[in-house]
Amino acid sequence: QKQERQRELLRDLENTVINGVSAASDPQGSSTVRRSMRGIIPTIETNQFEPGVGPIPDGGGTSELVLTEAVLNAALEQVWESSNGSVDTIVLNGTQKRALNSFVGSDRRFSAEDEVFKNMVSVYESDFGVCRVILTRWVPADTVLMLDSSRLSVVPMASRSFHFKPLASTGDSFSGQVLGEYTLEMRNENAHGLLSGLSTVGD
Repeated sequence: QKQERQRELLRDLENTVINGVSAASDPQGSSTVRRSMRGIIPTIETNQFEPGVGPIPDGGGTSELVLTEAVLNAALEQVWESSNGSVDTIVLNGTQKRALNSFVGSDRRFSAEDEVFKNMVSVYESDFGVCRVILTRWVPADTVLMLDSSRLSVVPMASRSFHFKPLASTGDSFSGQVLGEYTLEMRNENAHGLLSGLSTVGD
């Protein structure tokens, strides 16, 4: 049961790292405001892109908002030009992961002897960097995150990493709680990008 609770906390931490919103007043916490952290999506302000807007082309096809290589590479180029680093991690949900997988779908070749059919992209190599592709359920369905992992860290507060703290026992019964407090360290905000407004329906 303790391990299951720890897994739940890790899932909650993943969600908060991506979507967390800090309190408008006293984000460091107070007697009346709980301490909270700002996630990746609320922190990215410089490199926010949409297909068909500004330097980002539309996706073409029946849905102009679909994720295509042209759309993704245009966004990666904009992030690359605005920082001295390069994106090495793409984080997306299941909907956009299927769209990304389709980049190579028409180029796949299988022989009659093949027993395993694979249609998955786990590393995407572009002109602007080699990116590991990470699937998560917490990124919104219309969004793709483009991140420089060297400028991101999730760290515990001092002596506040996940741990089990026993509470007072009553007879043969004992109880406890799992505690942990973490924060997101995000350096050089314009080294990361967010591509949103993408179609969530197959093209």
